[in-house]
Amino acid sequence: MRRKPSKKTEKRKKREGTFVGRKVCQFCEQIHKSRQNNKQPFIDYKNIDVLKRFVSEKGRIIPRRASGVCAKHQRELTKAIKRARNVALLPG
Repeated sequence: MRRKPSKKTEKRKKREGTFVGRKVCQFCEQIHKSRQNNKQPFIDYKNIDVLKRFVSEKGRIIPRRASGVCAKHQRELTKAIKRARNVALLPG
């Protein structure tokens, strides 16, 4: 008698053939595009729409591996989110 495969092995088999490309930092990508347009993107504590994308429903900062942001911009994001919390623009 053969055992029925578990859900984990089924998921693994589905993933085997797919290739997921590396995430590119959104801000680095914008900087690269803005050089042509002479428009600089920036991370600022007053720009709440951008910051909300990097904060979970519970108000926690989303880690780099999940958001796909590079280390440099993750540090800037963290500072901006903490400043926005301090000024009560974001929940925290």
